[in-house]
Amino acid sequence: MIEVKGLRKSFGDNEVLKGVDLTIEKGDVVVILGPSGSGKTTILRCINFLEKASEGTMVFDGEPFDLSSMNRKDIHRLRMKTAFVFQNYNLFANMTVLRNVEIGLTAARGMGKAEAEEIALRMLEKVGLSDKRDSYPSQLSGGQQQRVAIARALASSPEVIYFDEPTSALDPELIGEVLAVMRDLADEGMTMVVVTHEMNFARNISNKVLFLEDGNVIESAPTRQFFENPSSERAKAFVRMITADRTVREDNKQKET
Repeated sequence: MIEVKGLRKSFGDNEVLKGVDLTIEKGDVVVILGPSGSGKTTILRCINFLEKASEGTMVFDGEPFDLSSMNRKDIHRLRMKTAFVFQNYNLFANMTVLRNVEIGLTAARGMGKAEAEEIALRMLEKVGLSDKRDSYPSQLSGGQQQRVAIARALASSPEVIYFDEPTSALDPELIGEVLAVMRDLADEGMTMVVVTHEMNFARNISNKVLFLEDGNVIESAPTRQFFENPSSERAKAFVRMITADRTVREDNKQKET
């Protein structure tokens, strides 16, 4: 479905991505893991053309592209097949929930308002927010706003959805409602690429892991293999760290109860 080769991105003299390869098959849930500053978000922004890659190629549905010299027509055409969910929701504060979901269909795709509204309502129901159609973002919790953002992404019937740390801006008690929606999407076969620090989601929902450090792919592996038998020493150290952290959290939770 999507194959990225040799993706590089520099900001001035700072080379953030140093030759990343990534393969995404239809129905994959790929999680991109790694320490802060490793280049995870930059990968998503380059393959969705929010940033211009310095080097690299992409094959999307069998059609090849040079990521460093994409024209506007091709970018628009590929974006029509994808959707992007940001960590800070990016909703329009002056629009209702319903309008936030349908605006991409009417403004960017020229769809009639009645058809767009029907689709938007269906997507809001899918994420459990049909009763909030007339609310404004300021009247919603962070978790609800992120679910509206997911509904907006789904409304365009994308082939793949990119998620950039979709729960990082949420209070801990609101994370579960967003992850539940993403879990349902995975069960339905939606292709997703997710930058996340949510290790339970990564371990239980994804089927592939791309592990980055300092702009390099340290390991690319099936999820079970990555968490149970990583091949690189750096990945082994990462898995040990998150396993120890989870054990500490579980012990503290038991003490509290």
